[in-house]
Amino acid sequence: MATYDFVFSSLGLKDWCSAGTSDAPMSMAQLLSKTKGEQDTETSIWDVPFPSMDALNEACPAFPQSRELTKGLEEGFLAIKDNLSVILDPITQPLSWALDGTLYGMLSAPWWIVIPLLLAVVYFVSKSWKLLGFVAVSFATLAFIDYYEYAMQTLAIIFVCAFLCVLLGVPIGIAMSRNDMMQRLTIPVLDMLQTLPPFVYLIPLIFLFSVTESKLYGIAIILYAIVPVIRLTNLGIRLVDKDVIEAADAFGMTPRQKLFKVQIPLALPNIMAGVNQTIMMSLAMVVIASLVSAPGLGVLVLRGIRNLELGVGLVAGLGIVILAVILDRVTKASLARINAAQKQ
Repeated sequence: MATYDFVFSSLGLKDWCSAGTSDAPMSMAQLLSKTKGEQDTETSIWDVPFPSMDALNEACPAFPQSRELTKGLEEGFLAIKDNLSVILDPITQPLSWALDGTLYGMLSAPWWIVIPLLLAVVYFVSKSWKLLGFVAVSFATLAFIDYYEYAMQTLAIIFVCAFLCVLLGVPIGIAMSRNDMMQRLTIPVLDMLQTLPPFVYLIPLIFLFSVTESKLYGIAIILYAIVPVIRLTNLGIRLVDKDVIEAADAFGMTPRQKLFKVQIPLALPNIMAGVNQTIMMSLAMVVIASLVSAPGLGVLVLRGIRNLELGVGLVAGLGIVILAVILDRVTKASLARINAAQKQ
């Protein structure tokens, strides 16, 4: 006799229970129990299970199991998969072109063009010879140990995905700061994106797109990394001093003029902090995205785990740390220049 037989008996559902059976596959525990030939034994109140779907199914075979719930989700997703692909494929195809084109450009150009070009960008952004020397030594170290190509692949992916995160995230953050209703609707979505485990991003995308398409890992990186720039853009604009806004109104500025000449310049430190966090999160997701064919240093980390090659994994991890430090220092140096310019 199952624990919760009395529930269905008291509701008059005994005939319904005896007439129906669940078509969900058996769980591992049920298979093991059936294999061992275990019989139902009396249990004390201490061992009474929670009235879950599986526990109620034991008392009433017609009651659905938890596996039927997950199976229904799978079947529902697969039923709309083709229609979603028809809509999403044309929209997301430019992302594949951007990733493939950037990867091809950075790997096709010789190192004596790519590295000086990157160093020129670093100096233009930071105006720091000390930081320039650190970046030059870091790139030279990665190239010396034959990790140059992997490092450039990782940087190419980060450049594209971080750029798109900023391109999409800043306008969303601005819209949130100007509309309280949109903020209330958007914050739960951002909370979900921020708390969802990184591996979960890959599950629906694997079914929607081919593993050979670069937009698969590109979308996962963008969804994972876009949250900080949206949040901090919204926060930065909302924190602009109300007295400054009143002064802008007194001078007769239009909403557009206030946004571009007052609010965004004053919120720029917060926006740049969001960009910094977005770049860091992009780098973290690039490593995980190596599971779905993303190139770069993450491939070497994955190889070290799969083949138990300790040295390969550790050196690749060190390369990722070096790239993270470079990107962090460069963005912080640009933020320091912005803060210094605003104080003058």
